[in-house]
Amino acid sequence: MTTTPRRRRLRQNRTLWLLDRLERDPRADALIETLRERVRALPLGSGRDALHGRWLGHPVHPLMVQLPIGSWLSAAVLDLSPGHAREARLLVGVGLAAAAPAALAGAVDWADLHRQQQRVGLVHAMTNAVGIGLYAASFACRRKGDADGSTAGRVLGFLGMTAVGIGGMLGGHLAYRQASGANHAEEVPHLVTEGWHRVGPVADFPAGRPVRRMVDDVPVLVVRETGGTVHALADRCSHLAGPLSEGTIADGCVECPWHGSVFRLSDGWNVRGPATAPQPAFDTRVVDGHVEVALRKGDEERPAPAESESIGAG
Repeated sequence: MTTTPRRRRLRQNRTLWLLDRLERDPRADALIETLRERVRALPLGSGRDALHGRWLGHPVHPLMVQLPIGSWLSAAVLDLSPGHAREARLLVGVGLAAAAPAALAGAVDWADLHRQQQRVGLVHAMTNAVGIGLYAASFACRRKGDADGSTAGRVLGFLGMTAVGIGGMLGGHLAYRQASGANHAEEVPHLVTEGWHRVGPVADFPAGRPVRRMVDDVPVLVVRETGGTVHALADRCSHLAGPLSEGTIADGCVECPWHGSVFRLSDGWNVRGPATAPQPAFDTRVVDGHVEVALRKGDEERPAPAESESIGAG
């Protein structure tokens, strides 16, 4: 007699289930909108792009949080060993000093995310705020210098590390599951085949107006200047995949309609954040009255232009 093995019941990971519910929960949206407006109103000037990490090529917040987390983790290790109270207190203080600029960079990034990401980001920030508060209390206790204060400081430090660890888990969810801060145009070079692709007759591209076309299932923004030069960029914004073809064309650039990132039409360079990565750019040419584009790949050679064509730098 044979028996059929009982089919294992598959269930979603409980933590992921809770996080998925958090993404869909709109109860904090009014608070999120208020905080978002206040962060975006901060008079940061060019410092806003610096906090986004445009100079680095990717968000700077993950880099900045290494200092407070590393300092607090090192303090926790010293707290497990006798005779290092002074060094542990110093590390807790260093972590507190580094937490403020890291939090500001995170807030600037958070203000330019999708609402589902902002919901998780709000809890991420609140959890880290609890951790910072616990470490501030720990530092105050450690400064007393007596045995009771030292013991309380260690306990508060371990609680702070727990809160910061939970915040780090939420930050990982934001970065890897929700793709906040990721380059949303990275796949373009892997999807567009080599060579020239015809995207339509010149008459289909009114001067100065953005037009969306498809190349190998990849949306492409095409803009023809008044003088006849044609530019082409990947249409989905590298920040959060906003449609650049619905954006504003001005001064040789296109502004994303979602979060205001600005890209240079000639080469896709991100001249203003929150985007930290440039747009993939295409070379362009006109053959027999039709616009053709080819993905630009650095200094690699392009197919030689035909005799009956003109070439523009997209």
